[in-house]
Amino acid sequence: MLSETLLNEESDSIRLLQITDTHLFAPEDGALLGVPTRKSFQSVVEQVLQRTPDFDAILATGDISQDHTVESYQHFVKGITPLKKPCFWLPGNHDYKPSMGGVLPSPQISACEHLLIGQHWQVIILDSQVVGVPHGALSDEQLTLLDNALSQHPQRHSLVLLHHHPLPAGSAWLDQHQLKESDQFWSVLAKHRNVNGIVCGHIHQELDRIVNGVRLLATPSTCVQFLPDSDDFALDSQAPGWRTLDLLPNGDIETQVYRLKDCDFSADSEAGGY
Repeated sequence: MLSETLLNEESDSIRLLQITDTHLFAPEDGALLGVPTRKSFQSVVEQVLQRTPDFDAILATGDISQDHTVESYQHFVKGITPLKKPCFWLPGNHDYKPSMGGVLPSPQISACEHLLIGQHWQVIILDSQVVGVPHGALSDEQLTLLDNALSQHPQRHSLVLLHHHPLPAGSAWLDQHQLKESDQFWSVLAKHRNVNGIVCGHIHQELDRIVNGVRLLATPSTCVQFLPDSDDFALDSQAPGWRTLDLLPNGDIETQVYRLKDCDFSADSEAGGY
């Protein structure tokens, strides 16, 4: 039986906040492609409180750290404290799981795999990290976790989280780093009728598609943005952002992406990669 975390059991509708790809460093002034990632993350948190303050939980979908340090994760823990809601995180390709575990237990952060939230929904949290490489993959254990969660709660609408995008996003340089052998992932989903959404990070841009009848969403980074539909590495001038997800009783997902206002976190446009 899966280990399950219960949250807001009596709620009819749920609002989630997705924060992704913070790329934090141990030094407070650490920068990625010219963007001071801790400052941009702090600005996102501040504007979340101003503009979208009502939500039930935070989803942090990977690449929390850029330098693998415990201190970078401590900065994340401290950074989300003002949000005062539980946070559920998963690793991205830049993360270092021993350091992630080094800040747990935390009053606010959980590394759970299966969240039963409200009366109608479940969130299945997958680990697509392959240590030492930028692309992702799901182990047999992770695929079994997904299959079991969907089987055990067929009456619940399901939101599936993972870091890597499970199909091409339209940028050749990024798509070589997507989820490998993604057909196995889609095959598991095809066995079930209660999959309503997939949420990922990794691509540092907004994405909203219907794939095989399932809503697929990706979200801007809290720091650097990648230019959509570019075969070669290219940066976008759009501001850092976050996403809200309203999970409705009928299985629909209402979602909106927000971007920072009145802040300048421009990346180095001459950068050739990272």
